[in-house]
Amino acid sequence: MKIKSFVLVLVLAVTVFSCVPAKKFQALTDKYGKLNTELVTAQMETKACRDEKAEAERQRSIADAQREAQLAAMKEQVEFLKKNNNQALKQLEDLSVISSSQAESIKKSLDNIGSKDAYIQTIQQAAARKDSMNMALVMNLKGAIGDLNDQDVNIKVDKGVVYVDISDKVLFKTGSFDLSDRAKTVLGKVALVLKNQSDIEFMVEGHTDNVALNGNKELLDNWDLSVKRATTIVRMFQKQYGMEPSKMVAAGRSEYQPIADNATEDGRSQNRRTRIVILPQLDQFFKLLERK
Repeated sequence: MKIKSFVLVLVLAVTVFSCVPAKKFQALTDKYGKLNTELVTAQMETKACRDEKAEAERQRSIADAQREAQLAAMKEQVEFLKKNNNQALKQLEDLSVISSSQAESIKKSLDNIGSKDAYIQTIQQAAARKDSMNMALVMNLKGAIGDLNDQDVNIKVDKGVVYVDISDKVLFKTGSFDLSDRAKTVLGKVALVLKNQSDIEFMVEGHTDNVALNGNKELLDNWDLSVKRATTIVRMFQKQYGMEPSKMVAAGRSEYQPIADNATEDGRSQNRRTRIVILPQLDQFFKLLERK
């Protein structure tokens, strides 16, 4: 708004005082153009931030809906058990005095129902914490990489798992497993974020299109290429950034998990990618499920 007012004043001044030198008028015009460009850039950056926030809220809503559905199913099971136990007690009261062992068994069943209610609450709280940690990790990764609109780098959360997809245009030349300079920059930023999360494990997956390798003596086929690309990246993480080898997995998917049609050049380009999968902590989840 300030920029537009400034421009209006300039126009009025030029109209009233036509004797203003042409050079001065041109300088003012250039300054207006620069300010207008800065305004457009700021508007684009604001829109990108709003879009990112909306996507994060959408992912959170999906996770909340899934968690609520699981919670509702478990509560329904609890109510079913309560109803059956109440019916059993009523039947026993109608028949005769129950034995001490029968009474103890019924008491244990009722105690288990109370424990299950607490168990449901524990799972709900743990899931909420996991969702918050995943969203924080996604935001940290996107902030570290910098360009949130870069179509060659895609970061998302799906069913509690964080995925980082990077196009081979960023990382490798066609048919090669040697990292480019840009790849080292991008992967270095990713490595610094992951290194700060010492309790997570991740897998690096290589993916290719379905075009066969011809005349490459270093590589047997697309299986070989996808695996060597993955191992190249984990070696870089280990040697240059000191990341714990036991926390990393290198895997090759070859051409067998395409995300687009290999019949087109654009589809093949999308399929040539490297995916970093932030693995869920299954051991912690199983500990949560253990009965005490």
